[in-house]
Amino acid sequence: MWNFRSLNASAQSRKLRGREFLCSFEAWPGAHSVDQTGLKLIEIHLPQPPERWNQRSRILDSCCPIMSDIVPLDVIGRRVEVNGEFATVRFCGTVPPVAGLWLGVEWDNPERGKHDGSHEGTMYFKCRHPTGGSFVRPNKVNFGVDFLTALKKRYVLEDGSDDDGKSSSLKVGSKQVQTVGFDSITKKQSQLRALKDISLWKCADGALKRRVDIRVVNLSKNLLSSWDEVILIAEQLTNLEDLDLRPVDVLQKMRLLDLSSNPGIDESQLCLIAYLPRLEHLLISDTGLSSIHFPDAGIGCKTSMFPSLQYLVVNDNKISDWSFINELDKLQSLQALSCTRNPLTEGNKAKEIIIAKIGQLKTLNRSEILPDERRGAELDYQKAFGNEWKRAGGHTDPDKNRPNEEFLLAHPRYQLLCSTLKIKCSDKLEQKVLEKQLPDSMTIQKVKGLLSRLLKVPVSELLLSYESPKMPGREIELGDDLQSLQFYSVENGDCLLVRW
Repeated sequence: MWNFRSLNASAQSRKLRGREFLCSFEAWPGAHSVDQTGLKLIEIHLPQPPERWNQRSRILDSCCPIMSDIVPLDVIGRRVEVNGEFATVRFCGTVPPVAGLWLGVEWDNPERGKHDGSHEGTMYFKCRHPTGGSFVRPNKVNFGVDFLTALKKRYVLEDGSDDDGKSSSLKVGSKQVQTVGFDSITKKQSQLRALKDISLWKCADGALKRRVDIRVVNLSKNLLSSWDEVILIAEQLTNLEDLDLRPVDVLQKMRLLDLSSNPGIDESQLCLIAYLPRLEHLLISDTGLSSIHFPDAGIGCKTSMFPSLQYLVVNDNKISDWSFINELDKLQSLQALSCTRNPLTEGNKAKEIIIAKIGQLKTLNRSEILPDERRGAELDYQKAFGNEWKRAGGHTDPDKNRPNEEFLLAHPRYQLLCSTLKIKCSDKLEQKVLEKQLPDSMTIQKVKGLLSRLLKVPVSELLLSYESPKMPGREIELGDDLQSLQFYSVENGDCLLVRW
């Protein structure tokens, strides 16, 4: 509630300072009538804020050099800055034997930390990285400022002097009232309403109770801890069109993100969320997406982008080129993909080709990929493109195997599916060493069947092992007929040893 009382004009020592409030005269009910013979001033008294608000405000206002030992009640999970490095508070309390209050923080950059959240054998909090944690004093931590404070400081209070000594008069009803500093307030209110594009850094939370016409907001390098705080800001900016959260610190703990049915989402915009450390599920259906590219990873390599992404949904898009699927094989954690109702998936063999192109995929279009299904898909893929591979320069002899770049771009996994192995009969020195190109998914049982036909030896009598140049002097037995060559880590250039 606003409290009002009239003040005689002769009491000049109690002038009203306009910077103490922002309101209109129409909001002053019950103001005392002004005597016709003597001019009176109106004084406004703001209610005393509660003690908790004062404490929190002191911390949020400590954005730059002045810090405080007082911490917010909701400190756990808060985003903070310490000497230019960003972190999340995981612990608040004492850490014996050192006296005093400590904050346990998990750094965004794990190389900044010293431990995993433990001290002298006691675990105080957990980190994803063994050196991702530190203990810091509260007075070293910056919690940022609330949205309104940041807005006022940058666009209102830093615009120059208030010129508080200047007085003017205006009418309240039919009465003439003298005011002091009101020109400055009117100017600032006008400036705030005129803002269209704002940029604020290190904003913790806050409320904006004044209607403004802000359309573009940049909250880069912010300390927002949850989507609730983003929504609180956005709800009060009714004309907001563009919200920039780069780098998206508020999303650091996000595991699922649904961007479906947002037209205009493309690969450049996906790059903005590509380094969220915990993002596991990404839904981008019905966005018009047609391509994706991970520029940090070459052919056969894994990208550092989307490091935790396991489940991807790209239904109802415009994907029509196999390069999209080739890029997905670069995702280091991808296990499940849903890619229905795209031009690319209309063919009869689309499912088998996707399985063959993405080696770690375990679920496609909500159906589990069984081992036999994967082996069949990869064998069919090799047969379908084997002649093309040879025309492009592929050869079963590793020394002559030089497929051109065009083929490798179109089929980056093809060579990984085929291992050119030397086959040597250890106890038959007169037997010529053979070379065969075998798929990694081929089971030991099928390898024995092939060798039985080549060597004219019953399958039941064959014993297999292999040697690798990476492990000289060591022979590894291939004893389980149901396992694949890949299970035993048989690679291109290894030598199969056959005995009977």
